Amino acid sequence: MSRLSFILPVLLACLVSADVAQAAVELAWSGSRPHRIEEVYNRDGVPYLAVEDVLSALRLRGRWHSVEHRFRFRTPSGVASIFPGGNYLEIDGRFIPLDHPPLFIDGRLRVAEDFVIGQLPGLVGRSVYYRNLDPPEQLVVESDNPIDQLFALLLRKKQSKSGPRLRAVAIDVGHGGEDPGTIGLHGTKEKDVALAFARQLEKLLKMRLGVDVYLSRDGDYSLDGQQRLRTVLDRDVDLFILLHAQGHFASGPHGVELYIRPQEEFSARDLRQERRGGSRRLAAEVRQSLLDEGFAVSEVRQAGLLPLGRGDLPTVMLELGYLTNPDDLALLTDPEARQMLAEAVVEGVERFGRDQRSVK
Repeated sequence: MSRLSFILPVLLACLVSADVAQAAVELAWSGSRPHRIEEVYNRDGVPYLAVEDVLSALRLRGRWHSVEHRFRFRTPSGVASIFPGGNYLEIDGRFIPLDHPPLFIDGRLRVAEDFVIGQLPGLVGRSVYYRNLDPPEQLVVESDNPIDQLFALLLRKKQSKSGPRLRAVAIDVGHGGEDPGTIGLHGTKEKDVALAFARQLEKLLKMRLGVDVYLSRDGDYSLDGQQRLRTVLDRDVDLFILLHAQGHFASGPHGVELYIRPQEEFSARDLRQERRGGSRRLAAEVRQSLLDEGFAVSEVRQAGLLPLGRGDLPTVMLELGYLTNPDDLALLTDPEARQMLAEAVVEGVERFGRDQRSVK
């Protein structure tokens, strides 16, 4: 496969799908031109939208009052107010129950879909046009809020009382700080590529699946081995993804590579769990999703690499591409192409989550 044939399908697909959001809604007063809201977060199967985005689409005004810790907005019925975690909306001394309380998610106050299509039109006296372009699947989410022995302890999968659903994902962002990782063409550093991709992947996982996501680092700083595993300590983490990129002396090698632990590194108990649907299944689902989207992907490989650790927590290391290959470099340094790569990974994680519900 030529380098050109690898990158062109990806970039063309970016252009074709530019208007198709993975999580988005259309909103407007009935009879008006709809506005598109891209940031839609799913929590426990309930879509949440930033209240400021909702009001802007409906040409209403409001603002956050930091002292009162409330968001106030004007309606024909009076000044309404809501607050994080509140089970009611207050307007001129009246209290209107809310089925789902407003939540702070990623630094913004967000309201549930039923508030937008239920309570808000009643306050204004007008009907709304509302269309969810990517309705969430039910029962996907249940979110709340080193060395061998330590790895085995940390990477022991925590079982959910309500069954095998995805609740949280831990992501180790490779390198950082004084450790740049691979240096590719034009001085591109692996640590920067991994962080940029991790941020896009984090947002998509939250928006598409509604799960909590824990990054080992969210900036350019160094971590030791133990710090990298803090993301899986005392949390309901159901899978672990390690992000890297790589290089080669030649410019030819290219494509995504996925690594899992060799089976001989598992204890008897862990191997039973793994065969029931662990790392191998996770890697297979992610690989297939990447292939479906036209990315070049090698077969899943086993590697006795320390960062993969032990234990039975489904774990996969993603080598996102070769920074020494011009086409891979173009993909990994282009935000839109990276977004397509992240969407494919999330699709694989979502498939894995669906499979897990059938594993007993």
